[in-house]
Amino acid sequence: MDRLSDITLSRRGLLAMGAGSATAAALPHAAVAQPSASSTSMPGGPVPTAKVSLQVNGATHALELDTRTTLLDALREHLHLTGPKKGCDHGQCGACTVIVDGRRINSCLTLAVMNEGRSVTTIEGLGKPGALHPMQAAFVKHDGYQCGYCTPGQICSAVAMLGEIQAGIPSHASADLAATPQATVVEFRERMSGNICRCGAYSNIVDAITEVSGAKA
Repeated sequence: MDRLSDITLSRRGLLAMGAGSATAAALPHAAVAQPSASSTSMPGGPVPTAKVSLQVNGATHALELDTRTTLLDALREHLHLTGPKKGCDHGQCGACTVIVDGRRINSCLTLAVMNEGRSVTTIEGLGKPGALHPMQAAFVKHDGYQCGYCTPGQICSAVAMLGEIQAGIPSHASADLAATPQATVVEFRERMSGNICRCGAYSNIVDAITEVSGAKA
């Protein structure tokens, strides 16, 4: 009888211990607080931020940004200028092209903090409905777009590219690197090769650039 009682108590004890273990295992998961969605902490500490003053389309914008924020993301996500497009995010398609101090750059490849004090121009700053930039008007006239996704980058690149030719900057297509480059279709195609149009409207784009430059096709 005592042996049977010992066995019964042992079984009851085992069940009690099992239930206690299960409860203890569940408690930590229920007690762990979920991280706040607004938390800016990183595994190594808080996210580093910096105050940045950007000159965009003639207006000054004071921002506080994660120091890793690209110029493209600052324009799109913080200033809501959605003309520059995020295509490849690797500087290979040209959809994010903007003009900085008169020179075209891929805004996905530069940090916002690196452009403080510089003059940034996006497609929104080139012209407005009813007062289009000549390059914008030429793209419309020559149907230099289809889906339109690459068009803001194409137009910004084309405007700055003509400025490069005027400034005497040679390209790989320039026959004489010491001579003043000419505004020719060959130069246009070479200099615009970094802007990809997946719709294939390249000939119309060249026609638009040719008209604005005054060169003969």
